[in-house]
Amino acid sequence: MRLLHGLVLLSLFFLPLCAVAEGSRGPLLGGWTPIKDIEDPHVTEIAKFAVSEYDKRSGAALKLEKVLKGETQVVAGTNYRLVLAAKDGSSSASKNYEAVVWEKPWEHFMNLTSFKPVRG
Repeated sequence: MRLLHGLVLLSLFFLPLCAVAEGSRGPLLGGWTPIKDIEDPHVTEIAKFAVSEYDKRSGAALKLEKVLKGETQVVAGTNYRLVLAAKDGSSSASKNYEAVVWEKPWEHFMNLTSFKPVRG
């Protein structure tokens, strides 16, 4: 009986992970989904916030050039993982960075959770 109970609990845990199959209607909660339109004004707003917040925290002087690609993740709000090109004010060469921003729009809340150079 304990084995059956354990199997039922495991299936309840893993079943939602299998819910997204080809032809399904939406992303798996917690999974990353590519952003279809990286030129969407809201995506640009998130990227500008990421660069501005990074500049405030680090004392850098980066300027956003463009968003190169991005993904979203549904959490208690939305995480945006963006790869963006930015220039340092003292340099003409741009570098790529990965930024993660957590947004809860109903609270007018954004938080930069990660900002790092992209290696490669």
